[in-house]
Amino acid sequence: MGLGCWPGWQRHRVIVGLLGIVVLIHTSAGAVLETPAVSQTVASVQQNFVAPPDDARVMMRWWWFGPAVTRPELEREILAMKAGGIGGFEIQPVYPMALDDASKNIHNLPYLSDGFLDALRFTSEKAHENGMRIDLTLGSGWPYGGPQVPVDEAAAYLRVVVVDVPMSAHSIVLPTIGDGESLIAAFAGDGTAKKYDAARLQRIETQGIDGSITVEAKSTPRVVVFYIASRTGQQVKRAAVDAEGFVIDHFSRDAVTDYLHSVGDRLMKAFGDVPPYAVFSDSLEVFGANWTNDLLPEFQRRRGYDLTPYLPELTSGTDEMGAELRHDWGLTLTELVNERYLTPVNEWANAHHTRFRSQNYGYPALSLSSNRLVALPEGEGPQWQNFSFARWASSATHLYGGSVTSAEVWTWLHSPAFRATPLDMKAEADRFFLEGVNQLVGHGWPYSSSGVAEPGWRLYAAGAFNDHNPWWMVMPDVTRYLQRISYLLRQGKPANDVAVLLPNDDAYAEFTSNKVSLSDAMSKYVTPGLTQQILICPPSCTSTRVSTAPRAILEMKAVKSTSTYIARCTWRSRRMAKGLVP
Repeated sequence: MGLGCWPGWQRHRVIVGLLGIVVLIHTSAGAVLETPAVSQTVASVQQNFVAPPDDARVMMRWWWFGPAVTRPELEREILAMKAGGIGGFEIQPVYPMALDDASKNIHNLPYLSDGFLDALRFTSEKAHENGMRIDLTLGSGWPYGGPQVPVDEAAAYLRVVVVDVPMSAHSIVLPTIGDGESLIAAFAGDGTAKKYDAARLQRIETQGIDGSITVEAKSTPRVVVFYIASRTGQQVKRAAVDAEGFVIDHFSRDAVTDYLHSVGDRLMKAFGDVPPYAVFSDSLEVFGANWTNDLLPEFQRRRGYDLTPYLPELTSGTDEMGAELRHDWGLTLTELVNERYLTPVNEWANAHHTRFRSQNYGYPALSLSSNRLVALPEGEGPQWQNFSFARWASSATHLYGGSVTSAEVWTWLHSPAFRATPLDMKAEADRFFLEGVNQLVGHGWPYSSSGVAEPGWRLYAAGAFNDHNPWWMVMPDVTRYLQRISYLLRQGKPANDVAVLLPNDDAYAEFTSNKVSLSDAMSKYVTPGLTQQILICPPSCTSTRVSTAPRAILEMKAVKSTSTYIARCTWRSRRMAKGLVP
């Protein structure tokens, strides 16, 4: 359809509810969302409040350091969790805490080795024996990746090399093209590497001889800008032993499919006929990823014009045309990650009789509606007055008919480890409840070898909510409260008073080469001031006042977007007249 002339507020109707509950209009086929049992009578609610169902119990992220795990300690920790009122765990294999040491009973099992899979199999059996839910991170650390990922399936980005041309030079050496890279195009024009006009650069031939290309000799400063499809080189963060390697290209269906086959299929062999409740994707922190091997043909197919001639304005343009190009580029990236990452992983999970639980924010550029493509959307961040990923996830759950929104809770709580108290846990959990979360995944429970001195191992970014904690004896009381509230928040249906339209179009237009995240951009628009106007209202305020203030904000946003996209149509008409855009 080309660039299109619809105002942004009509093209992308995506909203987030500032009460943790949402209403709107965007419908699309997606994953089958989890639906827990709902009590039908007040008496039933009262009865279940006294003895809430097990599926409402808090879970824990269980870090397997190394993984240096043994059967006796695995079983001991599972029983400790159960005694503490914890309903299940998510296994996340991460970096080793110590070298192999027989005297301390430490032996690091290489990731995906037979010994590691045996530990998974044993843990699954014990979890089911004890009525515990078991989830599994579909990889080690985060994001997905590892040694099996070849460089041509690694996370990719558009590398820009700017070269000053010496006075009167007739040729210039091509930049080095490394493994997994390819030269896309080159442009030349007046200026220097520090200052040039992207709109005035002219495309030049890149088929050089002996590693150089011909340029027109001039006595004025000139610059050549090369555009290279490259690789970020990002490695898996906090990887376990033998899990180190490239992060996958989340925009590539081949990369995702190969990863699921080499890692996912092998992991599932450990579970036999009883798969985990869910497989998990932790933080999408694929920093700098903004490209993929076939981005240019996919862009032309989806947006209706060739992006190649506009690469200088995409990366360096400061005018409206640059903003329009970045909008279309960002939208294309969202579509690709939805279709080539979230959708196939969810389909793979369904085929293996499990569910896909995923934190759908960060990098790459997932949208709020991306959450519709997974069975279990998850958030994090207890921000109440600011934009938060927890409200992002709960809003999507309500929009698309789900009942359960999980959240990673207590990350960095009162850091360092062992400083957080039960009151700290309750206070933060309550903030998540206010944001529409009704399944807590504690961050977390560090596995600790039996030969390690107290207080045992712990993760750098979290509290340690295991039985090494001196206040462990009150954990059953804490978890019982959290279980009751989680149960209650799963009853009934969302009641929405206010909806806030997220300005995806504006956010796309403000993307830069190293910042391609819709969720990260939203804090500019969903501000504490906006939240206060909706949430804080004195007892004397009227219903008219409550509804009018947010509506005025929405109208202002609409006017802003309309004027922006009227300009888009003017720009597109101008380009069409010159034959540059179909």
